[in-house]
Amino acid sequence: MRTRRGLCYPKVNMCLEKKMAVKRIDFAGEKLNARKRSRVSPEIVTECDLFDSLPDDIVVCILCKLSSNAACPADLINVLITCKRLSGLGLHSLVLSTASQKIFSIKPKNWSESAHRFLKQCADAGNVEACYTLGMIRFYCLQNRGSGASLMAKAAINSNAPALYSLAVIQFNGSGGSKNDKDLRAGVALCARAAFLGHIDALRELGHCLQDGYGVRQNIAEGRRFLVQANARELSAVLSTTPSALTSGSRLTWNPLPHHRHMAGSGCPLLSDFGCNVPAPEAHPASKFLTEWFEARGGVPGPGLRLCSHLGCGRPETRRHEFRRCSVCGAVNYCSRACQALDWKMRHKAECAPVERWGDEDGDGDMNGDGNVNGDGNGVVEGDGEGNFDVIGES
Repeated sequence: MRTRRGLCYPKVNMCLEKKMAVKRIDFAGEKLNARKRSRVSPEIVTECDLFDSLPDDIVVCILCKLSSNAACPADLINVLITCKRLSGLGLHSLVLSTASQKIFSIKPKNWSESAHRFLKQCADAGNVEACYTLGMIRFYCLQNRGSGASLMAKAAINSNAPALYSLAVIQFNGSGGSKNDKDLRAGVALCARAAFLGHIDALRELGHCLQDGYGVRQNIAEGRRFLVQANARELSAVLSTTPSALTSGSRLTWNPLPHHRHMAGSGCPLLSDFGCNVPAPEAHPASKFLTEWFEARGGVPGPGLRLCSHLGCGRPETRRHEFRRCSVCGAVNYCSRACQALDWKMRHKAECAPVERWGDEDGDGDMNGDGNVNGDGNGVVEGDGEGNFDVIGES
C-alpha cells in the first residue's frame, strides 16, 4: 500500500530532524543575533506535526481497529469529522469492511440519504453485516425486494448466519411474492446452513421443521436434538456474558417452577425446559431498526398487514395473512416457529386465552398455542406437512 511518502516508511523521524535543526540555529543565533533565533524557531516548530509524519497505512490500521471494536456509530463518526485526512482515510475500504455491526445501529428517526449511502459504501467494501442490515432495510422498510434479497444473498454467500436465516424465513413464507412462491425445501436448506454456523433461531426452526415434517421428512428424535442444542447454545451465550453486563434484574437464576408465570425482574424463561431464567437475547441492529421503523408508523406496515408479534423480530408481512397465528387465541401472529417459541416463553404464555375456532381465511395455517412441539413443552402438535398445525394436547 502506498503511503504519503511513497512505498517505504521514512527512515528518520522528520520532526526530530527539524528539532535538531532548531537547536543548531539557536546555537548559532546566540553568537550572531538573538533576534534571528526568535524569528526562525517558531516558523520551523509550527511545521512539525507528529500526526502528519505517520504513513497512511498506519493510520488506516488504527482506524480498522477502531471500527471493528466500535460500540456505536458515533465512535467512528466523531473520528471522520475531526479533520480532512481522517475523513478520507476513515472511508477507506479496509476500514469499512471491518466495521462491527454496532456501527450500523442507525435509528430510523436519523435515517437519511447520507446514512443509506454510508451503508451502501460498507456493503460495497465487502462488509457482510452491512450487506445484511441494508438488505433487511431495503427488503422490508423500503420495499425494494430484489435489491434487499440480493444484499442478503451476498452476506449469506459469505456465511453470515443471520442472513441465511432471514432468507430461510423469506422462503418459508414466500415473502415479497404470493403464497405459491413458498419454497419449503430451500427454506430448510438455508436454515440448516445457518444452524450449522450456530444460529440459535435457525436451530429452533430446524428442530420444529424436523418434528413437524415441514419441508423435510419427519424425524422427531433429530428435531428434539436440535431444540436441545438451541437451548444449550442459548445458555452458553448467557454464561459467556461479562458479569458487568448481567444486571441484578437479569442475571441467570434457577427456577424450581419453570412453567409458572415469573415476577418482574426474575429474567425471561427462555430455558424453562431446563428450569432456568435467562436475560432476553439482544436483538440484531437490523431487527431493532425494523421494529422502530414500523412503530413510528403506528405499528402497521400496510393496509391489512401485521408485524411479527415477537418483540425482538420486527419483520412485517408483505401480503395479507402471510404469517400464521396462534390457534388458541388468534391474537398474535409470527413469521416463524422460532419467533413463536421465544415469544411464548417470554410473554405470550401468560396472556394466551382460548377463543372459539375460526375458519382459516387463506389456508396459511395456524400455530399451536404452546410454542413447543412434540415434547419440547406442554403441548403435542400434529403437523400435516403444509404448515397447518392443530393442538391435540394441552393448550
